Amino acid sequence: MSYKDFRLEDAIDRLQLRLVERALFRDIPAREPSAWLAEALREGAPLALSLGNEKARSELIIAPVLLEVRRVLLHKVSLFTGIELDVDASIGLNGVCDWLLSRSPEQILLRAPVVAVVEAKQENIRGGLGQCVAEMVAAQRFNERAKLSFPRVYGAVTTGDNWRFLSLEGDGLSIDVDEYQLPEIAKVLGIFVAIVAE
Repeated sequence: MSYKDFRLEDAIDRLQLRLVERALFRDIPAREPSAWLAEALREGAPLALSLGNEKARSELIIAPVLLEVRRVLLHKVSLFTGIELDVDASIGLNGVCDWLLSRSPEQILLRAPVVAVVEAKQENIRGGLGQCVAEMVAAQRFNERAKLSFPRVYGAVTTGDNWRFLSLEGDGLSIDVDEYQLPEIAKVLGIFVAIVAE
C-alpha cells in the first residue's frame, strides 16, 4: 500500500484521525496573480481543460500556480514534484508525492514539508482526499522526526480548475467545506501564501 491507495475512510481509520468539516480559509485575503501567472493561465488553462488529462492540468495549471507561490515568497520555500516520501511503509506512508511545498529554501533535499498537493485522478476531488491526508500525516511525522515544531500541516486536492484545502493539527483533520474554482485563483494564491508563510 502507498499514498495513492488510501481512500478518505481508510486514512481516517488507519491513521486514527478525528475529522471536522468546516470553513478554513474564508477570512484569508485574496492575492492577485502576477501578469506572468495571469498570462500562463489564460494560455494554458483552456488547453489543459480541453486536453482533459492529468499531465496537462499538472503542467499547464498546477505548476504555474505553485511556482507563483514560490515567487511571491521570494524563493524562501522549496517546491518538489514526483519526489518519494517514505516515512513508514508498514502503514502505507510511502510512495511518490505529486507536489510538496517546504518551508526550507533548500531545493536539493526535502526538509520541512508543510503542504502536500495532490492531483485528483479522473477529476474527482473527493477521490484524492485519502491520498492527500496520508501524505499530510507523512509530512507531519517527517517533521516530528526532524524535531521541527510546525503546529499544522496542510494539503490541497486539485483538478487544476477546482481546489479543496485541508489542515492537520495533531490527530485533528479539518477539510474545508469550500471548494475554489479556477476563476477564484486570487483566493487560491492567498490561501497558499498564508499557509506556507504561517
